[in-house]
Amino acid sequence: MPNMSLKKVQMPEQDPNVRNKNFKEVALGYTEEMAVEEAKRCLNCKNRPCVSGCPVNVKIPEFISLIAEGRFEEAYLKIKETNNLPAICGRVCPQENQCEKYCVRGKKGEPVGIGRLERFAADWYMAHREPETPEIPKNNKKVAVIGSGPAGLTCAADLAKMGYSVTIFEAFHTPGGVLMYGIPEFRLPKDLVQREIDIVKKLGVEIKTNMVVGKSVTIDELMEEGYEAIFIGSGAGLPDFMGIPGENLNGVYSANEFLTRINLMKAYLYPEVDTPIKVGRNVAVVGGGNVAMDAARSAKRLGAENVYIVYRRSEAEMPARLEEIHHAKDEGIIFKFLTNPVRILGTDDGWVKGMECIEMELGEPDKSGRRRPIPKKGSEHVIDVDTVIIAIGQSPNPLIKSTTPGLKTHEWGGIVVDEETGATSIPGVFAGGDAVTGAATVILAMGAGKKAAAAIDRYLKSKSA
Repeated sequence: MPNMSLKKVQMPEQDPNVRNKNFKEVALGYTEEMAVEEAKRCLNCKNRPCVSGCPVNVKIPEFISLIAEGRFEEAYLKIKETNNLPAICGRVCPQENQCEKYCVRGKKGEPVGIGRLERFAADWYMAHREPETPEIPKNNKKVAVIGSGPAGLTCAADLAKMGYSVTIFEAFHTPGGVLMYGIPEFRLPKDLVQREIDIVKKLGVEIKTNMVVGKSVTIDELMEEGYEAIFIGSGAGLPDFMGIPGENLNGVYSANEFLTRINLMKAYLYPEVDTPIKVGRNVAVVGGGNVAMDAARSAKRLGAENVYIVYRRSEAEMPARLEEIHHAKDEGIIFKFLTNPVRILGTDDGWVKGMECIEMELGEPDKSGRRRPIPKKGSEHVIDVDTVIIAIGQSPNPLIKSTTPGLKTHEWGGIVVDEETGATSIPGVFAGGDAVTGAATVILAMGAGKKAAAAIDRYLKSKSA
């Protein structure tokens, strides 16, 4: 019998006043019984509107039907037909703006919990089955992938399944990109990311770490080494700053550095792990996206008494996921909407002691479609803080652009590509993910990697035809 409840089966999670003191995963996942119950809410629509909302076109009604029948392994394998990282996507994809946005059940009540079910299927498989090492005939063609984030891993896995010999070049000592350095443990456990990476390696993908393309090796040198095509998935790791006085004070972090120290370098385990991080009693995080939420929630867990999200627009304009905002509020994060920093104040010896802000009001919509924030005269005030984290965005690192003659980029640094194929201005070189779009979502980067893999396959076949 179908489950006609208007609400999703609730996902168990840690109590907010417990979890805001640890880095264990917040959401605990469905049991088998919960997953079957939620799966039975799916109407198995003939026109499958949910699939059109998925950047990697997961066969959503099919895998959910398999869960409803208790065929969990088959459900996982159905997802894997198009999605190489289901355990990750089930946790961090903004399903509410993608697959679930188009779910028919969402017209009268809540949509089917597609992301929760995807997570369940992946977790069930990892707990009960050992991933196989498939036998894939090789075609003796080499492809290089730059970056081992979601775009690079997806592109590499798809190409490996087609028989290409794929090598990933990763700048850090640990593969995973933003999945490892950007997203906190309490949202995305790193052992799970590593298991997903290991599955990609089982396809025959080689990962070379500590390889900074543009310094260790250039794009042209990779071509000379016999790589017949290259995919650039190097992400957007260059933090943006506001350009206000005081940003050079001690106690000011970019969210990128703050989260990298915590996630990749395990600063939350200090002193067992020798990565110190200073988090004062009062912390201000400037920004309103998922990265700002991650930084604020991490600061709270590291012992800050008061953590403020300082955002220049209203809550309605915040780009962060509703779930992340909800979790942050539950954990005691203080939101200061319609507030914009104008300078950071410091002590005589160069440490942060406060942040001067001004109140804002919303005017007419700007190019982004959101109402433009306008300063209110005479509303200046100071927030007493000893740590400031800037989380207003990231841009692609200019290193590859500056060392690759002929590679066209936008003024802001993103690589110019053909939208349908990911092809750049250099024959045989493709790009996708944050290196093209600027900081975006994991699933959009994966979609770009998938599209580029198909285009690379067509390109190389046309060369040898």
